Amino acid sequence: MLLRILLVGSLILCAVGLGALGFQLLAPTAPPPQAAAPPPPPPPARARMLVAARALPAGTLLKDGDLAVREVPPAELPEGAVEASDETRAEMRGALLRRYLDPGTAVRRGDLLRPRDRGFLAAVLRPGTRAISVGVDAVTGAAGLIWPGDHVDLILTQELQAQDAPLARRVIGETVLSGVRVIAVDQQFTQGASAADATTGRIARTVTLEVTREEAERVAVASRLGRIALTVRAIDRLETEAPPASGPVFGGDVSAALARSAISQGARMRVIQGDEQQDVIFR
Repeated sequence: MLLRILLVGSLILCAVGLGALGFQLLAPTAPPPQAAAPPPPPPPARARMLVAARALPAGTLLKDGDLAVREVPPAELPEGAVEASDETRAEMRGALLRRYLDPGTAVRRGDLLRPRDRGFLAAVLRPGTRAISVGVDAVTGAAGLIWPGDHVDLILTQELQAQDAPLARRVIGETVLSGVRVIAVDQQFTQGASAADATTGRIARTVTLEVTREEAERVAVASRLGRIALTVRAIDRLETEAPPASGPVFGGDVSAALARSAISQGARMRVIQGDEQQDVIFR
């Protein structure tokens, strides 16, 4: 009897073990956990440097449009190259280029004479020339759009006294100098400008010009006679443009009303007899 009980118990235990093994074999297995993907490698470091945006001859006074930005690996950054930033762009504005640069050539600090460097103004001037400054405002200075390196004409306007000329000829305009190079605009450009100065749109007060000794004398006299205005010349017409017409322009040449008024008034002559003066009009 005992043997039979042991045998039945053994069969039951075997059945339970086989059932558990079958359940484990038939149950779906969970996929093994996957390791997280490694983060992508960071992009390689790049250095930003200033390069010539176009062919720049020696003696160029740099403007913003003369410079471009190029990115290179730090190991390929040329020695002495100017790294690109708002501060360095402001520092290069108005600097003198000492040698010719092809388009895309890196700008090196040794290639430049910056506005605040000693001897900058003397280095900018060509042999035999002088530097002279003229006062300008928002109107006479082309609304503040004149930059170092531009070429301008100087126009003098003056008004004569009533007793010195008839009405149609009292206001006179004439070109004093033509094709004069601008070498500095205000003290900010001569000594270097900050990025804030470049964006405030402040109107210039003085423009410094490169002239000969005789031209400097003409500018000095013209500044005393009347008002000087600057007109900017196109770059591609500096060599081909015909010289300006000779002779002054009077008020009567511009205004038909003044010309008709002068004709109706007739010629005027002042007759002086001893201490007596008399104006005679010929109609």
